[in-house]
Formats: sequence, C-alpha cells, structure tokens
Amino acid sequence: MSAVALACAGVGSEVSRVGSDRGSMRIYDISVPIREKMPTWPGDPAVKVSLAMSMERGDGANVSALSMGAHTGTHFDAPYHMVQGGQTVDRLDLETLVGPCRVFEIPTEDEIDVTHLRGMPLKGTTRVLFKTTNSNLWAASDEFSEEFVYLTPTAAKFLVGMGVKLVGVDYLSVEGYNAQGAPAHLALLGAGVIILEGLNLADVPPGDYELIALPLKIEGAEGAPGRALLRTLGS
Repeated sequence: MSAVALACAGVGSEVSRVGSDRGSMRIYDISVPIREKMPTWPGDPAVKVSLAMSMERGDGANVSALSMGAHTGTHFDAPYHMVQGGQTVDRLDLETLVGPCRVFEIPTEDEIDVTHLRGMPLKGTTRVLFKTTNSNLWAASDEFSEEFVYLTPTAAKFLVGMGVKLVGVDYLSVEGYNAQGAPAHLALLGAGVIILEGLNLADVPPGDYELIALPLKIEGAEGAPGRALLRTLGS
C-alpha cells in the first residue's frame, strides 16, 4: 500500500467505540461526543448541556436541555448552508448518507490539493472520507485549532468532477480557517455534494467500509449534528 494509503479510520481516545463483532463484521463510531467546552468554530454558539428536570431535585425524570449550533461536532452541511434555495438537511438523500465508502489517508500538514487526489481510485466512489493529522486534534485540546488540514477549491472541484456525492473530513470544516468566500464549500454544495465534517478518523484499520451517517431531521435547516458509523464489509 502506497504512502497515500487507502484507509478507513475511526475512534480516538475521546470517542466511544462500538466494538461488537458479528462474524467478520465490526462497527466503529467515528463521531465526536457532544459536550460542553468542546472545540467549536469561532463565532458559533457554545455547547450547553444542563438538566431541565432532575430526579435528584425531586422531579419524576431526568430531562436534559441542549443548546448548540447546527454545525457542532460531527455534523452535516446541506447545500442550503451556502446556496440560497439549496436543499435543506431534512431533505438530503438517504441513499447517499448510507452505503460503501472509501477513505484516503493524506500525508499533508496543511492542504489537500489535486496533486494528492490524482491517481487515487475515486472513479465510481460515491462517499469519500479523508483521514489526516486533524484526527489527533480532538484529543490534543478543547480549544479550536486554526491550523488544520483542509480541501483546496481545486480539490473540491476535482471530487465533483469524479462524481463523488459525499465528502467527509476529520475536523470542523472542509475550508481553511482564513479562506475568503468559502470556495471549497461552494464547489461541493453548489454541485449538491453532502459535506460531513467533524469526524474522528484516528484508529480504525485500513480498508473499505459501509458508512452509516444520519443528521438530525431539522426541518428547513442548513445543517445538523449527527452520528456517523463505519461498518466493516463481511466476506
């Protein structure tokens, strides 16, 4: 396997693993846990989790109150995020969100460009996840990191040209922190490509997987948090 290795990756120290084995099949949770003080994009609402009702206070049940932005942790960007009149998150194609995926490990410290993608087996691949050094950031700090690996606009356009319908990355944006005008987002979302951000792709062995990734069904929203799993393919 080459340095630019085909790999599917998953949980780090802060992500719970679903480690059930059914014959040769295994499930990995590649979502990050939603919690207070977790990294969020600068300017987005902070995460707040509290008990609105508490059995310790004499209530009949425990009921949590949640406050967060739609782009918290592992989340989905629907076209409406950047395209006026675009598809909203509650109307995303379920057949795109569930199915075989291919994840590539990219040995770069800053950007994923077309030079990294040429020669990769992308033809006929609907779902692509990129494993980078970003996955190490989840365990490194609760502070948002401005230095993370991102997609260049030309790489985004290349993926569209290859027919990819879902792109997943292992930090909070496909876009570089200081990017002007969100060109990578626009290239993908403008073509109807679903963006899955905030994955943790640290520890899963290389290989092809089935992706099961579903956003909260929030009517009319441009994005939503969700849960993403990888399941190994049985023989």
